[in-house]
Amino acid sequence: MRHDPSEASSSNPDPRHLETTPDRAETPSEELVRLLAIAEGHRLRALAFDDLRRLARLYRGESARLARLRDRGGDRDEIGHLNSLCVRAHGFLYEARRPSRDRPAAWRAFVHALSGTQSVQVVAWTILLIGGVVGYSLVVLDPAALYALMPSSLGYDTAQIDTLYRSPEARALFLARDSTAVAENAIFGSYLFANNTRVGILAFATGLFFGLPTVLLQFYNGIMIGSISAIFMRDDLAITYLTWILPHGIPELTAITLCSAAGLSLGRAVAAPGRLTRAQALRGAGPEALVLFLASVPLFFVAAWIESFIRESALETAPRVAVAVLGIVVLFAFAFLIRRHDDRDSNHIDWLDDLIRIEDDAKADQAAP
Repeated sequence: MRHDPSEASSSNPDPRHLETTPDRAETPSEELVRLLAIAEGHRLRALAFDDLRRLARLYRGESARLARLRDRGGDRDEIGHLNSLCVRAHGFLYEARRPSRDRPAAWRAFVHALSGTQSVQVVAWTILLIGGVVGYSLVVLDPAALYALMPSSLGYDTAQIDTLYRSPEARALFLARDSTAVAENAIFGSYLFANNTRVGILAFATGLFFGLPTVLLQFYNGIMIGSISAIFMRDDLAITYLTWILPHGIPELTAITLCSAAGLSLGRAVAAPGRLTRAQALRGAGPEALVLFLASVPLFFVAAWIESFIRESALETAPRVAVAVLGIVVLFAFAFLIRRHDDRDSNHIDWLDDLIRIEDDAKADQAAP
């Protein structure tokens, strides 16, 4: 007995099988049923962009048809079926966006900026890591490289750098934990905050020059950290060094990397604007880049406070480790929170409505004489 495809299609309740029926094309209602079944089962991730746009367009079309049927006194069963279908589509497309609108616009912009620039943030962290590896390797292979790589801001001349590299006693003295007056710590912290913020502004603003200065600055930051680490990671002072640098280094490096990511975003807009003009691309990238820089300012403050009041103190190893671990936990928890809120906000389809409206206006313009 031959198998009739139309019988298989009619006996299968899964609306996704409607698209395989060879005898006839789907009606708009059947297509909407099929797309809704897929969407409701797997949410937005199951739909391709064109299918999502098609679903929204079908909903608008069937809603208009429902209104006409009600005005003309159409078949009650058809009106009931179409009404339930439109209710399902409306619930899927619009219900999820209400919570996002309850959140302040500034918070949504902040979340969008942090989540929308993840790729450039990864690039900025990668540049920093590569710089660190290069700096560490250069010093291990040739200690004389220290004279060129170690920053003068530490207050060490050539002879002192040589002593620091060769003498365990000099390294121990450098990492000595001594109590300092609160006033001195406050002044030192203010200097650190101003200096680090200046570095962040430089990394952010110079991104306009195709991002190249930002790349070089971030790479140098990594080289500097790697070269200093090569001095202290050679003996039993390694743990002391890590507890000296990590508590303030975690928020400070995160802040600098955010500024570098902001600069890279501007650089990308200038170097590869795509179909936009450079001015348009910069206007689009500017707000996100500015948000990244503003997000770094509190981190610079926290880093300066830790560096002046915790690093320059007589605290033992355990409290310093606790501060470093707490910094890592807070940053990861905040990143998780941003990701979660971004997933919620991505459910609303204001952008999809705008896209469909733009397409409809374009078609209307083309049809106009």
